[in-house]
Amino acid sequence: MSVSLEILGDRWSLLIIRDLMVRGYRTFKEFQESGERIATNILASRLKRLEAAKIIRPEADASDGRKVNYRLTEKGIDLAPVLLEMLIWGAQHEETGAPCAMVAKLARQREQVLAEVRQRWRERDSTPFLPAFDAKQP
Repeated sequence: MSVSLEILGDRWSLLIIRDLMVRGYRTFKEFQESGERIATNILASRLKRLEAAKIIRPEADASDGRKVNYRLTEKGIDLAPVLLEMLIWGAQHEETGAPCAMVAKLARQREQVLAEVRQRWRERDSTPFLPAFDAKQP
């Protein structure tokens, strides 16, 4: 557990992984504008840390080689079950802004949700998996 916490133990790293996994974010700018109000120096640091841990990797944008898109690695997408459980737990025990029906559906259909997230990752589909909702701001 201490190894996992060393890599993922801060909220910013988990939010970046969440955004890559279910919100379809790929760029530094998208992460910065996600509504979480992460400082640019913290975001840059966390992206480097996640890259060093081989959770994410940077890729040159196909249309503009100067632009960097981030992508989860196989190791990163393997965190999907952990993040799903954290999302469900948080929504069940705290006010998150996530609609109750959506959370109940995620809880009932865990295996299907995880299969869909993994398939979208394999297909490089950056369409947001979760609908937009008013999340509680930190």
